[in-house]
Amino acid sequence: MAVSLSKTFLSINRHLHDHHALSFSGIGRSKSMEFATRSPRIPRVMSKTSESLSSIIHELQLERRAKKLEEEYVEAGTQQQETRLADVWREIHGQDDWVGMLDPMDPLLRSELIRYGEMAQATYDAFDFDPFSKYCGSCRFTRREFFDALGMAQHGYHISRYLFATSNINLPNFFKKSRWPKVWSKNANWIGYVAVSDDETSRRLGRRDITIAWRGTVTRLEWIADLMDYLKPISSNKIPCPDSTIKVESGFLDLYTDKDMDCRYCKFSAREQILTEVKRLLELYRDEEISITITGHSLGSALAILSAYDIVETGLNVLNDCRAVPVSVFSFSGPRVGNVRFKERLNSLGVKVLRVVNVHDIVPKSPGLFFNENASPMVMKLAEGLPWCYCHVGVELALDHTHSPFLKQTGDLSCAHNLEAHLHLLDGYHGKGKRFVLASGRDPALVNKASDFLKDHYLVPPYWRQDENKGMVRSKDGRWMQPERPILDEHHHPDDIHHQLQQLGLASGY
Repeated sequence: MAVSLSKTFLSINRHLHDHHALSFSGIGRSKSMEFATRSPRIPRVMSKTSESLSSIIHELQLERRAKKLEEEYVEAGTQQQETRLADVWREIHGQDDWVGMLDPMDPLLRSELIRYGEMAQATYDAFDFDPFSKYCGSCRFTRREFFDALGMAQHGYHISRYLFATSNINLPNFFKKSRWPKVWSKNANWIGYVAVSDDETSRRLGRRDITIAWRGTVTRLEWIADLMDYLKPISSNKIPCPDSTIKVESGFLDLYTDKDMDCRYCKFSAREQILTEVKRLLELYRDEEISITITGHSLGSALAILSAYDIVETGLNVLNDCRAVPVSVFSFSGPRVGNVRFKERLNSLGVKVLRVVNVHDIVPKSPGLFFNENASPMVMKLAEGLPWCYCHVGVELALDHTHSPFLKQTGDLSCAHNLEAHLHLLDGYHGKGKRFVLASGRDPALVNKASDFLKDHYLVPPYWRQDENKGMVRSKDGRWMQPERPILDEHHHPDDIHHQLQQLGLASGY
């Protein structure tokens, strides 16, 4: 999944401060608190023709020494982090609303945010968005090979279920279709997955973690124009809600609850798929400590917040022994979802939301450009009944891409919205007013995976991530063709889904 800049930056050396250096040797998490706060060093271009041989040798010796120190920091820091994470995971997941953890930035929280952000990024990396593919709109990998195929085996999760949604009139740019007439599905798109931590990872995390990752849009920012700025009661789509004044954006709500009885993938709505799978997993691991973590980027962030509300509002997270499983959302570059009453209800239910945003990104500023949480209380009171009066939920972590020395000035609005750029900013953020220093050495080349945001002198091509030969392979007779995928048969819904829906009181209409 990661590309090493050490193989790309042939002309870059490192300026070492106090003989401490950060390596760009690949993708990784923050390894220790001490490592995360080391002094910054700034890459510089070294002309070997203008510096003496002794100077070059001296630089190499310093770099070798710094590399050895870094390895020692990582080894010691990993043990420290893994021991501590199991003890403080509730604080990391918002038990105290992240008070005192954002400024200065808590290294463990940063590490976990990046890890969940990578799980959201995986929904883009695995999605087939090529209209020339007959599988356009599906996932490119089977559930069993998903994390291995993306170089994410170290995350220690396995996917228990894929999620699908059907297109609706409010968000047409969310839907991707193949130009091949015999498409795998005319009405469905792969929208994310449910994953569970394995035994070893659960011991390290201090609990069994159920993670839901929602995919965002893949059509740049055109989907913003689709937002009709129309709020409607959440109960209007048969989601339980005690107050009809609690409203959310209509497009998000429809995408979450729509289904197509004639489609094998969307016979059940995304909502029904989520609720039944979470119920099954909670029953399976009922004797363990459990957490439910939901993540998503862009429109996926809105779906993450909506599904978190739904899980808690229905009481699904309350086990038979009356234990309440904590539900947290790590949102990246998400839009506003509902009105003030939705925010208040979400707070009263105990759903914890941490929103990571880039201050230059336009998506978190919509919908509700004029009437939102930034308006005066008097104005909001007067406008609260309007169908375009929105309010953000949770706690905001604001980042600024102009603080990164790796990123260039650009007029491309999609760069400020890019998820990999957000993860890069997280890795370098230590608090307001503090210098930008990469804490884990997460490879900056990942920023250009699907954008043109890195400064040119780093020699990382824009939009570099692509399949070899665009996925075409040579057949036995020498012809180039798209390979068949053995994945679609496993996309059917579980046999016990009707039983789960009956227990949830959602079985009407089947």
